Amino acid sequence: MTHVQSLRCRECGREYDVAPIFTCEWCFGPLEVTYDYDAIRSSVSREKIAAGPLSIWRYQDLLPVEHNPAVDLGAGFTPLVRADRLAAQLGLGELWIKNDTMNPTNSFKDRVSVVALSKALEFGFKVAACASTGNLANSVAAHAAHAGLRSFVFVPANLEQGKIVTTAVYGGNVVAIDGNYDDVNRLCAELAGMYPWAFVNVNLRTFYAEGSKTLAYETAEQLGWQTPDHVVVPVASGSLLTKIRKGFNELYQVGLLDDEPQVRVSGSQALGCSPVAAAWLNESDTIKPVKPDTIAKSLAIGNPADGYFALDAVRQTGGGFAAVTDDEIVDAMRLLAETEGIFAETAGGVTIATLKRLAADGTIRPDERVVAYITGHGLKTLDAVVDHVGPTASISPTLDAFHAAFDSQDLLA
Repeated sequence: MTHVQSLRCRECGREYDVAPIFTCEWCFGPLEVTYDYDAIRSSVSREKIAAGPLSIWRYQDLLPVEHNPAVDLGAGFTPLVRADRLAAQLGLGELWIKNDTMNPTNSFKDRVSVVALSKALEFGFKVAACASTGNLANSVAAHAAHAGLRSFVFVPANLEQGKIVTTAVYGGNVVAIDGNYDDVNRLCAELAGMYPWAFVNVNLRTFYAEGSKTLAYETAEQLGWQTPDHVVVPVASGSLLTKIRKGFNELYQVGLLDDEPQVRVSGSQALGCSPVAAAWLNESDTIKPVKPDTIAKSLAIGNPADGYFALDAVRQTGGGFAAVTDDEIVDAMRLLAETEGIFAETAGGVTIATLKRLAADGTIRPDERVVAYITGHGLKTLDAVVDHVGPTASISPTLDAFHAAFDSQDLLA
């Protein structure tokens, strides 16, 4: 591989050869891909990226895959939408929505899946697997089918029915577990030690997580190779937040940004599963595991693997954290849809509710350029809003019935 040097422990710094491993054998810290940034700087350019595919593979020099695109359904290069109407509602100035509902399986998880499964093929795996709260299950099943791999995806049995159906349709094995995500993840860690399978968020987690960086790359490119002042990111395991921060910094390291990034990073969690936000609010370094109880099931990881690193990133950049209620989540889903025409899943409601909360308390300032990351489509979580929206009126098919239901002055407004 031209640009990947090694795997390095994020805790003790010990280095390892590139292999399907994810924890340090000395201190059990998580492993991180390290790159030769000087080599990347000499090979990458804005012009080369612009000439590349409209997917994450336009940034192939910054990803840990030798043969790109080994697996590709078109993940990435999703719209960055100027959100003036929402900004006005929240008292903000320049606000953008990074709309990852437009990915092949309608969530940002397509970014990490294609990197992980491309790496799985390089390592010679024949079976793809994952522990998931839903979106990753959709993505792994779809991309495994496309790549000709068998798949086993493991999910909590109480997952939204829509996410189970949109995983099973790809023909792989869907295993529903009587427990929460942390129970599912524990079982998958045990299975990964028994079977020669590519568990994308276990033994391939080191590579899988790198796909999230492309959200930062695209944001900067779509802003004319500039960075936002502030970003708001949903937090489940915490990996997405840390990788977005890493992505902005990497662009500067390889010469794609003129100025060193000064991006403030804020995190968002649902109150019913908010171990990282709780540590932030308590000014603590200790992230205490919790039992999830929230409608935002895609964020319902009670023992987040990268929670400490996400907390540290928010502190270092001067961002903030919020834990929002289920009612706030639903209200925020509707607010985003009504102002900008973007229907987000519950995780997106968490992000927008946090954006609203942090704007109100002054953590996010009106003079900042802000990007909020919407990571999944609302069709995945219809149960959250089905009791809150419906027909404006139900009438018989006559003009009289229509005019009886609506004030004539409103019709001419």
